[in-house]
Amino acid sequence: MASDAAALAPGTLLLAAPVLQDPNFRRTVVLLCEHNPNGTFGLTLNRPLDATLSDVIEGFFVNDPTIYLGGPVQRDTLHYVHRRAEAIPDGIPLTDTVHWGGDFEAVQAEIQRDDAATEDLRFFLGYAGWSPGQLASELEEHAWVVVPEAADLIFETPPDRLWSAAMRRKGGEHALWANFPDNPRMN
Repeated sequence: MASDAAALAPGTLLLAAPVLQDPNFRRTVVLLCEHNPNGTFGLTLNRPLDATLSDVIEGFFVNDPTIYLGGPVQRDTLHYVHRRAEAIPDGIPLTDTVHWGGDFEAVQAEIQRDDAATEDLRFFLGYAGWSPGQLASELEEHAWVVVPEAADLIFETPPDRLWSAAMRRKGGEHALWANFPDNPRMN
């Protein structure tokens, strides 16, 4: 698992292994935004809420994007990732095309101006966080599968199929896990 720990970098996806039964992370896909000696910060990509941006921010949005549950920590905070770096300055690059945060006024303007903007933006309440060494320990326990260079799946794959698609992208035995039943006892 040392190679998995070495692969942890912004833009990497963490997939909950089928054995991970924690209800906060069961079958989740987490996008790593920050990983350093102080800990790890990520956003859960495949937990859409029954809410939109206008439900959490006062204002009217012509194109009102869905909000996702970013994780169990600080669910009263709003985070976003996007692939509109040219229109939303000051974002932190996670990959060549995916950025985290940036000028929120520019985000609001993009949503108001362009109905395609919601295809390039994802909003999250809360985040997934790990204290120093915690994620490395979970990797040793085989709780997570590390998938580098798969951030393109964020915007191209429906949330309910993201976990399986990322497992297939990882390949090998993980491609078999993509079809692993949600509840093996029901198989």
